Amino acid sequence: MVGCLLTLFARLMLLFVWILTPLVTRAFQGGWLLPLLGIIFLPFTTLAYVAVYLPGTGVTGWGWFWVALAFLFDLGTHSAAARANRRRISGYTTPGRGSQAQGG
Repeated sequence: MVGCLLTLFARLMLLFVWILTPLVTRAFQGGWLLPLLGIIFLPFTTLAYVAVYLPGTGVTGWGWFWVALAFLFDLGTHSAAARANRRRISGYTTPGRGSQAQGG
C-alpha cells in the first residue's frame, strides 16, 4: 500500500516537474517518449535521472549511483505489487509448497 502511494507521488512529482520546469526536456533532449515511459513504468528512476542530469556533461559519477538506487526501488515496488496480487488468486500455492498443501 505504501509503495503504491509512493509511486503515485513520484509520478505526480515527475509530471509537475515536466510541466513546470525545463529539466525533463533538457535531460531527454526534447524527446517526449522516454519521459512518458518513465512516468508509466519507472517513475523513481526517471525522476532521479532528471535530478542528477547536468547539461553538457550528462550523468556522471555518483549520479549513476542514485539512478541505480532509484531503479532498484522501482523494481521493489513492482515486485511488491506482484506479490500482493498473487495472494488474491484463489487456489494459488507458493512454489515448493504444492505437494505439502495437498497432503502429499
